[in-house]
Amino acid sequence: MARKIVITSGKGGVGKTTICANLGVYLSRLGFRVVLMDVDIGLNNLDVIMGLERQVIFDVTDVVSGKCRVRQALLQDPKYPSLYLLPSSHTYSSSKITGEHIKNIIDIIDHSFDYILIDCPAGVEAGFHRAVYPANEALIVVTPHLSSIRDADKVVGLLSEYQIEKKGLVINRMRGDLLLSGEMMNIESIVKAMGVPLVGVIPEDDTVGKMSSDGRIMLDGESARAFTLLSENIHNGSKKIYDCTYKYRGLVGYLKRNIKKLV
Repeated sequence: MARKIVITSGKGGVGKTTICANLGVYLSRLGFRVVLMDVDIGLNNLDVIMGLERQVIFDVTDVVSGKCRVRQALLQDPKYPSLYLLPSSHTYSSSKITGEHIKNIIDIIDHSFDYILIDCPAGVEAGFHRAVYPANEALIVVTPHLSSIRDADKVVGLLSEYQIEKKGLVINRMRGDLLLSGEMMNIESIVKAMGVPLVGVIPEDDTVGKMSSDGRIMLDGESARAFTLLSENIHNGSKKIYDCTYKYRGLVGYLKRNIKKLV
């Protein structure tokens, strides 16, 4: 049976779709069979981030309506043969699709994959229920900002109403220079506020956003190392957290921090 992990945040714009896409790639690179499910109906862009938008013929709404079978809607990523995408729709009324529909789809493919990653819509309305209902694990994505943490804390409370066996926290867009200078909320404070075990820290990296908009995944650099550790932590239960501050330590790091403030 697959591990069914919903990736959620409460607040929009924190990078959960990018986290979902990258995590899927890095888990597949470890040799696992992975499906990315986009259930953000009407506002979906997981297919764009994966660079597969031109290959979409059927989507999750076609499966629900009986227009096609699940296997017909699954897209195999040509770069990562063990990675698949079940795309969402730009136009279908999301009110017609329930959490039970998504669970039925997952039940069909459950034994064929190791991981099913569910990209959750922003907010805590019907779309949230639709994404969380079939999951048994959750990754809560936050940025080091109070508004993000407050919204995510509401999500943690709501997750207690579902059959979620395990929760993990991913802090995205962390800047090592601001951490060292005390200008950004530190990791320990965020973990304490959330009350959820930390499984990954992803550094602020403009290149990730640029590559995502081009349908590419970053496979080298500090973000790549951070995603590698995140995928290993999720699979192995290890606790190796990427250190965003390492390149800003010492004299050279001090100079980097101050140059960055001037740019």
